[in-house]
Amino acid sequence: MQAMSAGSLVAVSSLREFFRDAFHTASENQRVGIDEQAEAYVVNLLTMFSRADALYEKTPDGLRIRPLAHMLADALEAPSAAARQRALQRLGDVSLFIAGFFARSFARRLVDIDYHIAMGGNAYSALADTMQRSMSGRCVAAIYAQLADKFQRLVDALNEVSEMSHRHSDADILRLYEIWLKTGSRRAHGLLRQLGVRPVKGDASRQH
Repeated sequence: MQAMSAGSLVAVSSLREFFRDAFHTASENQRVGIDEQAEAYVVNLLTMFSRADALYEKTPDGLRIRPLAHMLADALEAPSAAARQRALQRLGDVSLFIAGFFARSFARRLVDIDYHIAMGGNAYSALADTMQRSMSGRCVAAIYAQLADKFQRLVDALNEVSEMSHRHSDADILRLYEIWLKTGSRRAHGLLRQLGVRPVKGDASRQH
């Protein structure tokens, strides 16, 4: 099997193996600081969403990713606690995957990466709070609490997985600077320094 990594093909025995090794390396580089259970959760998420039918949902116009606001509404209007938990998990998972693997595409959208980070982090945090209320859910709650607390660093790690071999253009440099201004991403800051750019927050950063 071959896995796509930043425009190049990497031969691996399975997608899970590729994501496990790549994410472990990236999470160490970005100093994410999550335990093995949370790391396994992210690897499973990446493996699952490598299938279009898991990430996208069927609509009359074909496969689409539903807007995050609609996913949030599903959680708020859920008829049961179990349905609310599923909706919050879906919101957190999709937000993390999209922010991590499609960061460059946000330059062409009205909704930016910081929106996905906020929505995903809040979803995981709410899910952790909900799961914490039951004895059986406390172990799982600890995973979601880590994902909520480390959401920005997780996005940075997934950015690294998806861009391992990416060569940055001038537009990419501007986008990295914008991401750093909006989110404080340590990875974006480090990449800018490597590319010869010394990022400084001026008056523009106080407008966000």
